[in-house]
Amino acid sequence: MAGAGLRAVARRWLLCGGHGGPRTASSSPSCPGCGPPGPGAHCPGAPRSAPAQAPAGGADLSAHLWARYQDMRRLVHDLLPPEVCSLLNPAAIYANNEISLRDVEVYGFDYDYTLAQYADALHPEIFSAARDILIEHYKSLLMKIDAFHYVQLGTAYRGLQPVPDEEVIELYGGTQHIPLYQMSGFYGKGPSIKQFMDIFSLPEMALLSCVVDYFLGHSLEFDQAHLYKDVTDAIRDVHVKGLMYQWIEQDMEKYILRGDETFAVLSRLVAHGKQLFLITNSPFSFVDKGMRHMVGPDWRQLFDVVIVQADKPSFFTDRRKPFRKLDEKGSLQWDRITRLEKGKIYRQGNLFDFLRLTEWRGPRVLYFGDHLYSDLADLMLRHGWRTGAIIPELEREIRIINTEQYMHSLTWQQALTGLLERMQTYQDAESRQVLAAWMKERQELRCITKALFNAQFGSIFRTFHNPTYFSRRLVRFSDLYMASLSCLLNYRVDFTFYPRRTPLQHEAPLWMDQLCTGCMKTPFLGDMAHIR
Repeated sequence: MAGAGLRAVARRWLLCGGHGGPRTASSSPSCPGCGPPGPGAHCPGAPRSAPAQAPAGGADLSAHLWARYQDMRRLVHDLLPPEVCSLLNPAAIYANNEISLRDVEVYGFDYDYTLAQYADALHPEIFSAARDILIEHYKSLLMKIDAFHYVQLGTAYRGLQPVPDEEVIELYGGTQHIPLYQMSGFYGKGPSIKQFMDIFSLPEMALLSCVVDYFLGHSLEFDQAHLYKDVTDAIRDVHVKGLMYQWIEQDMEKYILRGDETFAVLSRLVAHGKQLFLITNSPFSFVDKGMRHMVGPDWRQLFDVVIVQADKPSFFTDRRKPFRKLDEKGSLQWDRITRLEKGKIYRQGNLFDFLRLTEWRGPRVLYFGDHLYSDLADLMLRHGWRTGAIIPELEREIRIINTEQYMHSLTWQQALTGLLERMQTYQDAESRQVLAAWMKERQELRCITKALFNAQFGSIFRTFHNPTYFSRRLVRFSDLYMASLSCLLNYRVDFTFYPRRTPLQHEAPLWMDQLCTGCMKTPFLGDMAHIR
């Protein structure tokens, strides 16, 4: 009976599109700030007269506040011409740290979701197989946390059901803050919180949500720690038993994306005299078939070193595991490894022996991977390699950012926030009503902007305004990040990436809310027309 129930819950998840939460019909809150502001007569290049002195109080003050509100809406409209949208390129590479590819002599790669990009069709397969494994053998909240350890209210789920904000705050002692001792450790696993950091986490999150929802819906008692372990073990078994490898090998056209672009990237680097290596946790037979599909039978000639079943992240920290050579059939050899030869395949090993045998050290090495902890953290912090993060979701998020709806919603939200900050000095009864209406509109705008990315959790890079915990780690552990390895094809091999200067709060940047609320002198408006 339990098995049938779990299958029904799982089917509901699959029908919902695999987003790990209930999909509801989209609704547009009735709020005056949810769409593009109406046109105004003000020209952004012309100087504006100083605002009139605020009236003494009452209805006159209320009218004064609404007049400032309308002025700001017109200004936002004038400063956002149609061509301001679609400025970001989804195929671009974004820099957290300055890096010149001219200085990079050695390129390293993970395999899964780095060299090999997989289609979304793989996720339901993993979900279904892990669900069946779980059925045979057999606090809990899924939520989004920002860079300052605060839960983004409206993103906490128990099973498939949203948890009221008041309950979340009560669970954490009257606050949204998660204490440091409960947060994830260096590799994303804390005593009571586990981070889901990569694409492979999606089926696991979905299965965990569905099982919790089933237990709650049927009033079944369960230990949260036991349930989490069972779900994690079921997902692990999908990999250990080789099920995922079998699905991909049986239909590579269906599951592997951008194989020709991967071949183009590798060939281009080799043609420019770069040395390449591969370090992956996947087995040789699987990697060999995938690389033959993408690159051809001679793929090993592109790489100076190939290491499989490396057991990352312990590969980067554990000095005890030696390298073992594999023969052409994938069988282990007994030779002592004194050098790493081109065209040969090695298993396991450790980074310290790798560095000793190759002498590839420091910033002349650039390694690409999709998992911030398992692939990148140790290499950047302990060994000084340059790192590139592959974030497949980035492409979709940029396409959303480029929409007119997002651009207008965000800009108007920023301007309204600045107006609220400046006008909060008015505390008479009439003014408080106006400010309350603006606060309500601001919250509706935030919800609208969040839902553009994902109805349950919003963007993976931001909460409402703060960076997410994931974003914070992305900046810390990667020099570059991009949607796929193919983005390298858009740049010369000697290109220098310069990160944009991100203004600190005290550096008075040309933000929209400062322009609109009088913090900056209006003559700057003419110059703003040239800043895109």
